[in-house]
Amino acid sequence: MKISEIIQLPIGIAIRWEDGEEGLIDFHKLRDACPCANCSGESDLFGNKTFGLPMLKSETTYQLQSFHHVGHYAIQFAWADRHDSGIYTLKLLRKLSDEKE
Repeated sequence: MKISEIIQLPIGIAIRWEDGEEGLIDFHKLRDACPCANCSGESDLFGNKTFGLPMLKSETTYQLQSFHHVGHYAIQFAWADRHDSGIYTLKLLRKLSDEKE
């Protein structure tokens, strides 16, 4: 699975996949699906999940500043509230872009 093109729009990101499919992920959906250990939790050897401190959400929480590719498997987004530790795999992005509201 590969991305042919990714464009930042005022409301979200548009993705064209190598297989020709296209999708739009709005910023709220993208940010709320952040896969970092603080937002999504981190499991220990016994399967216990721990989370970081809850993040206070504000207007800047959903403002995308930039993004860059991480190898050939993921994209990292940087948000206006300085949160940038989530590495979104292409598999996760495809799932988010295929989901219907």
